[in-house]
Amino acid sequence: MAPLAALQATFLSALLFLGTDCGQALPEASTLTPESLKVSINTSQQSVHVQWSVHGLAYHEELKMVFQIQISRMTTFDVIWVENYSTTVAWKQVLHWRWDSELPLECATHFVRLRGTVEEEAGTPGPRPWSNWTSWEEVDAQKSLGPGLLFVFPGEKLVEEGSNVTICYVSRSHENNVSCSLEGVPIRGEQLGPNVSVITLNNVPFIRKTGTNFFCEMKQTHTIQGSVLWVSKVLEEPKDLSCETRDFKTLTCTWDPGTDTDLPNYRSQRYTLFEAFSGENKSCKHKDSCVWQVAPGSQETYNFTLVAENSLRKRSVNIVFDLAHRVRPMDPFSMRLESVSATGATVTWKVHSVWDHFTYLCQVELHGEGKVIQQHNVSVEKDGQCPFSELQPATEYTARVRCAAAEHFWKWSGWTGWNFRTLAAAPSEAPDVWRDVKSALGSCNVTLFWKPLSKSHAHGEILFYNVVVENLHGPSGSKLFSIPALAGGTEVALDGCSHRILVTANNSVGTSPAAVMVISGDPADKGVEEERVEPTEQGFSLTWKPPREDVVGYVVDWCDRPGDSPCGLQWRRLGPNSTSAVINSGAFRPGVRYHFRIYGISPQRRAFLLGKKTGYTQEEVPSDAPQVLVHNLTSHSFTLSWKDYPTDSQPGFIRGYRVYLKSQAEQCQPEFQKTVLPDRSVGCQYDINDPEQKTLVVGGLQPESSYEFAVIPHTGAGEGALDAFTKVTMPDERSHVLIRIILPMIAGLVVIAILCYLKSRWMKEMCYPDIPDPYKSSVLSLLKPKEAAPLTIMSVNDCVPDALEVVKKPEGSKTPFPGARKAAPDTTARTRPDYIYLLPTESSPSPCICFENLTYDQAAPSSGSCARVLGPHEAAPSQLGLPTSAASLLKPLEQNYVNTPAETPAGETTLNYVSQLASPVSGDKDLLPTKPPEPEPELCCEYRMQMAMPLDLASPSRNESSNGSPTALLGQEYHG
Repeated sequence: MAPLAALQATFLSALLFLGTDCGQALPEASTLTPESLKVSINTSQQSVHVQWSVHGLAYHEELKMVFQIQISRMTTFDVIWVENYSTTVAWKQVLHWRWDSELPLECATHFVRLRGTVEEEAGTPGPRPWSNWTSWEEVDAQKSLGPGLLFVFPGEKLVEEGSNVTICYVSRSHENNVSCSLEGVPIRGEQLGPNVSVITLNNVPFIRKTGTNFFCEMKQTHTIQGSVLWVSKVLEEPKDLSCETRDFKTLTCTWDPGTDTDLPNYRSQRYTLFEAFSGENKSCKHKDSCVWQVAPGSQETYNFTLVAENSLRKRSVNIVFDLAHRVRPMDPFSMRLESVSATGATVTWKVHSVWDHFTYLCQVELHGEGKVIQQHNVSVEKDGQCPFSELQPATEYTARVRCAAAEHFWKWSGWTGWNFRTLAAAPSEAPDVWRDVKSALGSCNVTLFWKPLSKSHAHGEILFYNVVVENLHGPSGSKLFSIPALAGGTEVALDGCSHRILVTANNSVGTSPAAVMVISGDPADKGVEEERVEPTEQGFSLTWKPPREDVVGYVVDWCDRPGDSPCGLQWRRLGPNSTSAVINSGAFRPGVRYHFRIYGISPQRRAFLLGKKTGYTQEEVPSDAPQVLVHNLTSHSFTLSWKDYPTDSQPGFIRGYRVYLKSQAEQCQPEFQKTVLPDRSVGCQYDINDPEQKTLVVGGLQPESSYEFAVIPHTGAGEGALDAFTKVTMPDERSHVLIRIILPMIAGLVVIAILCYLKSRWMKEMCYPDIPDPYKSSVLSLLKPKEAAPLTIMSVNDCVPDALEVVKKPEGSKTPFPGARKAAPDTTARTRPDYIYLLPTESSPSPCICFENLTYDQAAPSSGSCARVLGPHEAAPSQLGLPTSAASLLKPLEQNYVNTPAETPAGETTLNYVSQLASPVSGDKDLLPTKPPEPEPELCCEYRMQMAMPLDLASPSRNESSNGSPTALLGQEYHG
């Protein structure tokens, strides 16, 4: 038994030794209990700060420990957070831990406790025991709220878009009648305590940078409190991180930062660049770039990490590269253009040298009219050049250059450009010229049109055009006209139409080739009929047959504005093998008729017409209805006519006419069809399919009935508007008989009126003649001599006066002028004028009978006969004392003849003229001498000039010779 006891004693001694050694290496858990626990809160950050220390550690002893921390809310039994916090603990070290609360700390009381243990090591058997819990430490932020009935927490908070936010309000009212809203939208919460409610906002949206508003209102007191949520965009990871050098002195790193997360009160977004091989870092001044200084010869490879962070999040990206492979050269400089000509130029430039024998690859581009014309690649070490050829004269160009590293291509440099203009040259092509010829009376007017030369053919600014006109059939020389460049044509008048016209364009350098055309004397459109052409979606499709003659091309011309002046003449040239063309223009309008002419061009440059086409891009209904006339109206029919209706001016081809007829009986003639009119009335219609037929005879009508008609044209787009009808009343059956009688009577009256009008002068001379001119009396035509003797006008000396009227005037008075319209003198003393009858002498075998012309004496009696005896003049002819000589008779007669009535001296007796050759009237026969005359003499046929009797030849007054005869004999020596 002794050995066994000794063995047990030895085993116990060993266990005691091991237990003593372990106690020195690891303190017991009871001795590592956290102590000096203090808990505080930070309401601005809504965080709980815990600090404590661990006693029982040796001096300078460090021990890895794990602390388990519990947080409860409202009561110690409601644990809301448990976390194991690992750290290295030293002697007398104060440990710190922070917890951020989602619920504002002012809304509830929080409790904190913790315990600790030694962190397990590899190979250690079994888990380590925990120390005892510390007592609960209470933190209550409501104690510091102060007076007030309603509080909302947090007052403001920075959150990310799409995150969840917890808001609470504390009410000190017993009723707790509080309503809350987010941006005006009501939100309900959950009761956390007697006076505390919690509202959770899920997936908070970004509304504006100035914050999102949350309000709560206590209704009974109208107390309002609120909170501002600063919702920021989510911080994105930097994209497209790239670093490059342009001079091997600096590295420029750039990236795309994404959405900016900074807010007006929270500008926390920042970027930091870390280099792993050198261990250096740099805060970047910009959010999208950062500059890193390169130490000469320090390193060739770089490993950068870019860190983006703000108050809520942190992001990072990495990039590794070789510096020589990230070279982007600086832009070329000193660019110049040399040896600029009309068709070529040479561009030169310089590059920035990085080190010796560093080779650049440079790209050279030539731009013209907005596109790349030429492109060249050139290897350059310091200076570069590149020639351009095949350029257009007088043209603007842009040359530009950029370069990159030739060995390790990374990126092109920026462009460096230079604008230049090549020199001008003579125009290379003749202008495109066309003409419009109008012939009249052996001459013609030619209107020339030409299109401006393109820049590629003008080779400079066109200054003027020269027009040369040569007569092909005359010896006259050519004529030259200079037309300004802005003019698109000119007019030339030709004497005859066989001429050759040459048109050239001129710039500052020279003249273009001539455009030649020959104007022929034959009419261009002789025997060519116009044909209709239907439009297509592409335009007017024109076709023609090639002529038998040789042609060098074709020309199709038309007017963009038909009817205007100028009409906007356009033309298109086609090759000699063309037999069709599609014409389209932006100026074409619906409802307008366009006319196309197709010409062939002979080798002599003579244009001859091949065809004419006309058509519409789109037909429209007729714009107006024809003016219809009614002819041949009978009791059973009438004729409609609209021959003056213009069809060419309509907005479509007139395909025919539709005649509408209405009557009260609503009966239609056999050739008409019954139809319903737009006004819902019943009518008749008749279709005329021939547009050239513009008359229609409507028969089978009822007499004394009324009919209404309308004529409506129609085109391919339909018929025109049916606006109004014209009414026609049919006559009865007897009316045409009356018309046959009345019309001839009216025609006869019209003919008589016309004849009277044409013979009005003759009627006037016969019925109421003017004051007769003795030389133009028509009475002579009534007294035809038996012998056909010629009528002559005789002189005074050839006429034998038959009778003279002697008018006595008192002394001292003047005979007033008849036109003065004075009172007539007293005629009571003398009722009839005294006459002196001159009887023919023996030498006058044919006595003449005279008659009185009352026109010469307003005081003469009403009877116009000069054969009356006007008083008891019975004196013998010898008592008159007439001279026997005609000369003595004519002298005083001529003297008195030239005096006007106003010039007659006082006391003289004036003479009234008495016409000759008048037969006595029946009423005056009793005044003639009663003695029967001798056998009746022959009437004389001569017109004898009337004569005035002088005073001394006048017969005595009635008182002196009341019984004398008023007749005297003429002597034979007077030859009337």
